[in-house]
This record gives sequence, structure tokens and C-alpha cells, in this order.
Amino acid sequence: MPNRTAYIGLGANLGDAPAALRAAVQALAALPSTQRLQCSALYRSAPVDATGPDFYNAVAALRTTLPPQELLAALQSIEAAAGRERPYRNAPRTLDLDILLIDNLSIDTPALTVPHPRMRERAFVLLPLAEIAPARVPAEWLQAVRNQRIERVESA
Repeated sequence: MPNRTAYIGLGANLGDAPAALRAAVQALAALPSTQRLQCSALYRSAPVDATGPDFYNAVAALRTTLPPQELLAALQSIEAAAGRERPYRNAPRTLDLDILLIDNLSIDTPALTVPHPRMRERAFVLLPLAEIAPARVPAEWLQAVRNQRIERVESA
């Protein structure tokens, strides 16, 4: 498999969300055939299409030879280990890991869509992504989400 750069969105709004995100970043770096390249700061934002307390979010860049479906399965295992439950769509969560981008791949299967289909609509994805990969986030995307409440809170 080729060595690809994958951008992973991290989010949590239950329990100690900042600690969950830091632990998830370590778990991502420990995946087989994978190394962590960068991680954004942590951001706090209001839930979008979800309920519950504010979310903490970040984006990590990985270099990996894992095929996209294997990467997805690995992310879901990390979520499960963090106590992720899925009682209903957009439920509050202990950890959410989403594949945002993998190089310039376009994937559209029932289990995985890359680029992530809603990333352009979400400041909690675009601001941390722009921090570590500014060329991947056009200015008009940032302009479109400028009214969403989000704040940078700490380094990851």
C-alpha cells in the first residue's frame, strides 16, 4: 500500500473530553504502519446537529500505509476502547474519530465517504484543519462558517 497522509477529525463532549482527545492522538500514533505528523490545538465549540455539552475538537495528520477501510476499522476500535456508544444519530459521545481526507482520494461507499461529506460546513473541522494544513482549507470555506461559535482552548 502507498504511504498516504490522512487527516482525522477528533471530537468528544462527554467525560473529560480534552483528556480523551489527547489519549486518542496517542492511540492514532500507535496504529500499525502509521506515524503522527501533526496535531492541531484543541478547540471548544457548540454542538452542530447534535445535543449535549460543548464539544472539544482537534485534527491530526497521520502518515499511514493502512488501506482506508482498515484505517476506518482502527478508528472505530479506538472509539470503542474510549467507551463510544451509538444510541442514536449524533448522540453525545466520549470520542468521535472521522476520516476527513486521505491525500486526494475520493471514496464513496456505504461505510466510508472521503472527503468527509460535511467537513466544509463545520468550523470545528475547518479551523483545526487550517491550523495544520492551510492549503487544504480554502478561504471561502472558512468565511462560510465564520458565525459558528468556536474557540481555541489549548495545545493538544
